[in-house]
Amino acid sequence: MRETTLADIKRRRQVLDTVSFFLSYAFLILGAMAMIAPFLWMLTTSLSEARDVWRTKEFWWQGWVPTKFIYQNYIEAFQVVPFAKFYLNSIFVTLCITAGTVFTSSLAGYAFARLSFPGRDKIFMLYLATLMLPGVITMIPVFILLSKLGWIDTYWAIILPGIFTAYGTFLLRQFFMSLPRALEDAAKIDGCSLFGIYFRIILPLSKPALATLTTFTFMGSWMSFMWPLIVLSSEEKYTLPIGIQYFKSLHSTDWTLLMAGSVMALFPILVVFIFTQRYFVEGIKLSGIKG
Repeated sequence: MRETTLADIKRRRQVLDTVSFFLSYAFLILGAMAMIAPFLWMLTTSLSEARDVWRTKEFWWQGWVPTKFIYQNYIEAFQVVPFAKFYLNSIFVTLCITAGTVFTSSLAGYAFARLSFPGRDKIFMLYLATLMLPGVITMIPVFILLSKLGWIDTYWAIILPGIFTAYGTFLLRQFFMSLPRALEDAAKIDGCSLFGIYFRIILPLSKPALATLTTFTFMGSWMSFMWPLIVLSSEEKYTLPIGIQYFKSLHSTDWTLLMAGSVMALFPILVVFIFTQRYFVEGIKLSGIKG
């Protein structure tokens, strides 16, 4: 029997590596196709005629390519319901929640990371423990409090409960702790105040973490459905997710118009992610350097 040589071993290893390489990429491609397929169906449906949505096709790929592109669906979506008003409501509410969350979380994260006061770590752990509470537990108490204040069916009822988050505080605290204290000490020697250090040194050095929190908060606020549905009752204050559901219940489900509205609702999230992607990935990597 011929002895196995070193060249044979290397050749077999190369074959195994090649097979493993192709299998890995095949698995990733299948996973990507499974994730992209719903969005592709949504886009093609928004450009199709209503009668073609569920029509049986002779070949499977014909279901992904409209026989005729109907761009009028996007215009009609604005006409059958006050879609523009829903869009502006979502933009206003989301920008307010995002700005408020970044501001309050950065202040709290700076205090827990850089300031020394009695019980700091215990307070932080207690604050962090609120992440373990499901949202449905606090939903009723918050609703009762807002009703006592007379804020039900107002923008305040959506914005104020959303601008305080333990997750954002934890994320920014972890990043702030990774920054060198030498810069902070030098600023104190130059007479810079605590707020000056926060605004002029900490925030400019924390763009990756801030972009990460901004992206997460924007996505969550933009697609929030349950809480606005509970506190809003006026049609003119509806946000996009409620508006799309309202459109669905108002008309017999016209999938072409519904998908056109869904595509337009998805567009801002894609834009925000594209512009913050570099900072987003960097923030994920660096936010947990120190604990």
